[in-house]
Amino acid sequence: MNHRKASETPGARKSGRPTASETFNLSTDVRVWKVSKIASKKAPYQIRWTVAGNVRHASFATVALAESRRSELWQAMRKGEAFDVESGLPESELRSAAAKENTRPDHSWWDFSREYMASRWRTAAAKTREGLADSLATVALAMMEDGKKAPTPSEARLAVRWAVVPAHKGEEPPPDLAAACIWLQNRSLPLSALTDPKVVRDVQYRLSFKLDDTPAAGETYKRRRRGFNTAMEYAIECGYLDENPLAGVKRMGSTSGDVVDPRVLVNSAQGTQLLTAVSYVGSVHRNRGRRLVAFFACQLYAAMRPAEVVGLRRKDCYLPEKGWGTLTLRETRPVSGKKWTDSGKRHDKRGLKSREVKADRPVPIPPPLVSMLREHIEEFGTARDGRLFANERGDVLGSSSYWRVWQEARLIALPPDRVDSPLARRPYDLRHTCITNWLNAGVPVAEVARRAGNSPEVIHRRYEGCIDGHEALNNKKIERAMGWIAGPE
Repeated sequence: MNHRKASETPGARKSGRPTASETFNLSTDVRVWKVSKIASKKAPYQIRWTVAGNVRHASFATVALAESRRSELWQAMRKGEAFDVESGLPESELRSAAAKENTRPDHSWWDFSREYMASRWRTAAAKTREGLADSLATVALAMMEDGKKAPTPSEARLAVRWAVVPAHKGEEPPPDLAAACIWLQNRSLPLSALTDPKVVRDVQYRLSFKLDDTPAAGETYKRRRRGFNTAMEYAIECGYLDENPLAGVKRMGSTSGDVVDPRVLVNSAQGTQLLTAVSYVGSVHRNRGRRLVAFFACQLYAAMRPAEVVGLRRKDCYLPEKGWGTLTLRETRPVSGKKWTDSGKRHDKRGLKSREVKADRPVPIPPPLVSMLREHIEEFGTARDGRLFANERGDVLGSSSYWRVWQEARLIALPPDRVDSPLARRPYDLRHTCITNWLNAGVPVAEVARRAGNSPEVIHRRYEGCIDGHEALNNKKIERAMGWIAGPE
């Protein structure tokens, strides 16, 4: 038996791969067996070999792959090449991997976040930019060193969100973020830290929980993790990492996801009362509420997203004097901060969500909504660019404006015990109500999905618990099947 050390400066092993600065424990005591077959559907062909008495094995999908790998090991052994006792690899492969590792850049999370954001900025929508920045800032909490002068989680998040905006490159950070930016720039962990299981667990925790340690909402977690995953795809593409560190890691804490809470849904009478209450808000001040009655009705009767209603134009509306009309949705105006948009304005101008840029979505609307829209146009006209809904100055309607009106309307329309409940707490809950009503009316899921601009899978997942009457209907079916009651279903 012959063992020897390869003289290198000792260093830590990363991800099981040798580095150029590591001490190798090499041996020429090597034996290689023939290919054998094992009970495995994915990789039934196995090769086994020993290095200094330590058994190693590798499995392959085909016998040709297994024989090829065995030949490589056999040739290295016949040449007298030493093998690494720990990994079982020939010294030549070890050196090749070490050389590759030694040339790999290991950026800090701070520098990587700025580089990645710059690569995505040109083609990403404002909302996407903001979401990616939030993901990078969230992970930054797990990718920074501790210390007495370390920034608070809130300060660190704000610092990263400021720094990743490409326009801020070369600028001095705001005074309230300067200390946090300096700390993160100098004491952020390198990307290679993502091979440490402890760091990975902390990253997953930060994605799953809010700053107050309560579970993040299902949609928030999905958005954050989606942003992190795309960043990891970029890191792998650039050769910074070999694999996504969160691959196969499940969410911590609550897994309720984005299922709609039935408590937020309004019945027909409550919906009417809320729209009436909206008309009373700000009645002596520029008709703040009256100009938004049809705005909220579009969500309650056509399941439109608020950003879709903000972007609705007169030329996209078919509003007959009698019967059903049609709204052909083509444009959205999602709200983002000024720093995220190319125009420098708070509202981005985009196509429909999850659709091609020029795609549209015709949505039939019932006669009551047709009447409301006709009355709205007659009384308030349209904005300069033809949009139906604008603020008092004729500009794009902001989310804060309609949010304040909605909160005031709830105080007018609902009794005190309901005001403090989840019932219609957000304008978006009107959209949930409309979709639920369609499903309960027996409209096929595929048609509901088309009108709402979702996939059937999303409709099934999010609204299954909101559909009325299924439990009683299924109970009767069971009773008939058991012979406890008779008669037609």
